[in-house]
Amino acid sequence: MAKSPETLDEAGVNTRLAHIGNRPGDYHGFVNPPVVHASTVLFPDAGTMERRAQKYTYGTRGTPTTDALCEAIDALEGSAGTILVPTGLAAVTVPFLGFLSAGDHALIVDSVYAPTRHFCDTMLSRLGVDVEYYDPGIGAGIAARMRPNTRLVHTEAPGSNTFEMQDIGAISTVAHAHGAVVAMDNTWATPLYFRPLDHGVDLSIHAATKYPSGHSDILMGTVSANAACLGRLKEAAITLGICGAPDDSYQILRGLRTMGLRLERHQAAALELATWLSQRDEVARVLHPALPDFPGHDLWKRDFKGASGIFSFVLKVDTQAAFKRKAHAFLDALRIFGLGYSWGGYESLAVHVNLSDRTIAKAPSEGPVLRLQIGLEDVPDLKRDLEAGFAAAAGV
Repeated sequence: MAKSPETLDEAGVNTRLAHIGNRPGDYHGFVNPPVVHASTVLFPDAGTMERRAQKYTYGTRGTPTTDALCEAIDALEGSAGTILVPTGLAAVTVPFLGFLSAGDHALIVDSVYAPTRHFCDTMLSRLGVDVEYYDPGIGAGIAARMRPNTRLVHTEAPGSNTFEMQDIGAISTVAHAHGAVVAMDNTWATPLYFRPLDHGVDLSIHAATKYPSGHSDILMGTVSANAACLGRLKEAAITLGICGAPDDSYQILRGLRTMGLRLERHQAAALELATWLSQRDEVARVLHPALPDFPGHDLWKRDFKGASGIFSFVLKVDTQAAFKRKAHAFLDALRIFGLGYSWGGYESLAVHVNLSDRTIAKAPSEGPVLRLQIGLEDVPDLKRDLEAGFAAAAGV
C-alpha cells in the first residue's frame, strides 16, 4: 500500500529514502516500480490524441519509471517538479539554455565545475550571452555585479576542487531583487545535507551520477525547480529533446534507498582522513568545509546538515617546478585509491586537479592540489595507501 505523504514528512531521512517514489499499490504490490521502456504511447481515440488528454503521451515526456524517480527527488528537494537529463553537465546546461537569451548577462561563480565553465566560454558566448565570473566569497556584495540584463546567477557550494563556501541565501536575495533566477549545483551535499530551494535558489542541480547512483556505473542529472520556474525548465528540456532513460532511472531510484547510510560512512571517513592529513608535515593545508579552520567553515556549519566524502589537500612542495613531478609520484604509488574522475561511488579515488582556468579563486601556491574521493573502504587501509604516496613524493 502506498505510504501517505504526511507519514513520510514526519519520518527520519533513511525511512523516507526507503519509501519515496514507491507506490506498491499501483503495481500489484511489487515493492519496486517496474521499468517501463517507451517511445510510442497509444491513444484510445483521435480526440484524446489531439488534446493529449491522458497522462502519458510520448516517452520523452515521462514514463511511470521516470515519474517515480522525479517524485522521489521532489520529496527530497522540496521542489514543484524535477526533470531528468542524461548527465550532470546536462543538468547545468539545460537550465542555462532555458533561462538565458542573446544579450543577457549571466554571473557564474569562479570556483565552478570546469566543464560548466567550458560551456559558458564556448556555447553561451557563441549564443550571445555575456558571461562574468565572480568571487565565491562575494555574498551580498554580488549586488555590485548585477546589471539590468542579468538574468541568471549560478552558484556552487562548496566549489569544485577547492571547496569554497558561498552565502547562498544572501546571493539569492540580491539576485531576486534584480529579477534574476538563481541556479545551484548541489552535487557535493545532496539534498540530504543542503536543500537549495529552502535558501532562495530557484533551480537545484544535482549530478545523480554521484551519490544517488553510488556505484560508479550510471550517468544522470536532475534539475529541481520551484513553481515559478518549473514551466520554463520543462519547456527547455522538451524543446531540446532531452530526457532520462528508464533503466538509469530505476538504478538511481534503487541507489537512493541506501544513499543516507552511504553518505554517513563517506562523511565520517572523509572527516577522519581530512583531520589526519591536516596534522601531517607533508601537507600545506586541507580544503574541507567541515574542518574548523577552513575559511568557509562558519557558513557550512550555519547552512549545511553534513559533509560528503570528497575534499582536497595541498601537497607541500618547495619549488613550483616540482609540483607535477611530486603529484604524479604520490598518485602513482597509490594502490587502493584509483586514479579516476567523478566520485560518489563505493571506491576511493584521487586526482591532481587543474585549476588553470580560474580567474579570481586562484589555485593555492604552496603545492599541487590533490582531490580525494573517500569511498567505503576501511580508513586504516586508506591511511596506509596515502602514507605510501607521501613516501613516494618525498623520494623524487
